Amino acid sequence: MTERVAFARVSADPISIEECVAAVENDAAGAVVTFAGVVRDHDGGRGVLSLDYESHPTAGDVIASAAALVADEFPSVTIAVEHRIGSLVVGDLALACAVSSAHRAEAFAACARLVDVVKETVPIWKEQRFTDGTTEWVASLG
Repeated sequence: MTERVAFARVSADPISIEECVAAVENDAAGAVVTFAGVVRDHDGGRGVLSLDYESHPTAGDVIASAAALVADEFPSVTIAVEHRIGSLVVGDLALACAVSSAHRAEAFAACARLVDVVKETVPIWKEQRFTDGTTEWVASLG
């Protein structure tokens, strides 16, 4: 992992945007852009009660590689990203990230790219529990 990646991890513990922001703030950063992936109460027209996220044992290495890739593509940014696994309910934070840069355009672009790369590559799956009693497995991979 490059020094411009403060951290990139998968965790069973609660995660926070504030921790990501604190990890990327620096005197050269005129912009800090964040993303919070929050468990919502619906999907595909059905009510959602909760989600259970599971990960492959390589998920930590893959999220670190994803962050390093984005750091290489955007050489002036600093990145922190974390994905939660385990049981989550509506309103819980599933994905948190922050990207800092001297300028907002690069920070926004890098943050958007980071979220896309994480969703496309990190081997994490979720089982959604719906209000009608049914469940459905969804791959995080694109």
